[in-house]
Amino acid sequence: MAPDNRTALCPGTFDPITYGHLDVIARASAMYDTVIVAVVNVPWRKGKTLFTAEERIAFVGNATRELGNIKVMPFASLLVDFAREQGAMAIVKGLRAISDFEYELEMNQLNRRQAPDVESVYLMASPKYSFLSSSGVKELATFGGNITDLVPDEVASALKERLGR
Repeated sequence: MAPDNRTALCPGTFDPITYGHLDVIARASAMYDTVIVAVVNVPWRKGKTLFTAEERIAFVGNATRELGNIKVMPFASLLVDFAREQGAMAIVKGLRAISDFEYELEMNQLNRRQAPDVESVYLMASPKYSFLSSSGVKELATFGGNITDLVPDEVASALKERLGR
């Protein structure tokens, strides 16, 4: 499918989705006509997930329901191949810290070699979410920390059920 400059992907593992992810997705939805939230079906870098792909897709779908231009889809291929299959011309990601930048710079260079027609667009994390990560949320949930202002209620309940002591 030919790239459409009005379609973008927001990829991730989303294990689980946080308000930081949702902030980036909402901001991308204001920039593009269609945003496909691409949920990694089988993560390579992070190993086994706490939630299944189906659960993560449902969490993302429920959390983005009010944004009218969001599609949530799983993928298990090269991200740029998935972008081309969907006709997306941009990959939108959030950056929190220098460590994110270093990783994303490498990924950007590899992606550009594979698909120079698919742009990478980076949104700086909103200050109130610049510290927020899925792994941090899971750690807090494991030890009974308050996560209600970090993830949607449905996700907080699922984390407490799965990880709570």
